[in-house]
Amino acid sequence: MDTSDRGLTTTAQDAVRAADPSGRPAPSECPRPARRIRTGRSRAGVPLRATLALGLLTVVVGGAALALGATQGDPFVAPGNPATGTYTASRSTGDQAAAAVLAGPYKERPGPPVTSVRSAAGSPAPLPASRPLMATPAAPAPPIGALFSPGDDGSPAHYCTASVVDAPAGNLVVTAAHCVYDGGFRTRLVFAPGLHDGIAPYGLWVATRVDVDPRWISDRDPDRDVAFVQVRRHGRSDARIEDVTGAERIRFGAPPGRPTQLTGYPGDNDTPLTCRHTADAQGPGQLRFPCPGFPTGTSGGPMLTDLDPETGTGSLIGVIGGLDEGGDDATSYSSRFGDAVAALYHRAAS
Repeated sequence: MDTSDRGLTTTAQDAVRAADPSGRPAPSECPRPARRIRTGRSRAGVPLRATLALGLLTVVVGGAALALGATQGDPFVAPGNPATGTYTASRSTGDQAAAAVLAGPYKERPGPPVTSVRSAAGSPAPLPASRPLMATPAAPAPPIGALFSPGDDGSPAHYCTASVVDAPAGNLVVTAAHCVYDGGFRTRLVFAPGLHDGIAPYGLWVATRVDVDPRWISDRDPDRDVAFVQVRRHGRSDARIEDVTGAERIRFGAPPGRPTQLTGYPGDNDTPLTCRHTADAQGPGQLRFPCPGFPTGTSGGPMLTDLDPETGTGSLIGVIGGLDEGGDDATSYSSRFGDAVAALYHRAAS
């Protein structure tokens, strides 16, 4: 498949540029057209708010019909409950999704144990800005991983990024809403924390429930581009992901301008990219992270502050998404973690 969360893959982008120098994408030509996953970067140069304004009448009048058509045309998309923004996955669906990933080039092999005890001093590691200011390859972090939505074409590929977030039940993952909902909920979600070199060192985890803000469903409000996913280990394991990988601490209402580390998995590589800079305000509902080099596949990647020197985990203040569903090659965005995201988190964690 040649599409993913933040635009077309490199191969597809080259083809698009050859056909149209403006960079506007041609319609997807995947073997299964219904499997196209909507992307933010594919609208390079066209702000999402402008796109929404131009299409408002279509959304209002034909939204229900479009959603129905999408769910009818794609066996791996379901309507869920649009009024509440929730979808509950069956056990068989999750296990089939994990099997589809393992039928490809990915394998499960035990990774090194994770240090989950936070430093007694509680002193965060300093976060100096990256020099040069550009996303660069980094060692995988156990709580951060790649998100899959495999079809039945025998070539699973990850298309978004997600991370484990601290929650009472110990089984909660956070990503961008556009990674899990587009005209319906993606039903076959598989999360591979700490992914590297085709290896899932902490196992594959499948969705049991997905929560998004209903305002994302109704009009793709960029200030609501956040999703929480309850997960379980595929098969019959009763393990909690937080006990296996550790977790990021979530923080609401963080002031802008804080030193921040941003991490995401490119869609065409199992090595994560990271960059350190500041997360600045972009209006009341968005954070802006100016660091080039985050390509397709990185949407949903965590923005972390106050990294603990012992565990490597930090305070989660955003995920790549929001404006233009993640931004462009120069700048990444996130919906601000304010009261609305806090309410969504508490609902998902309950």
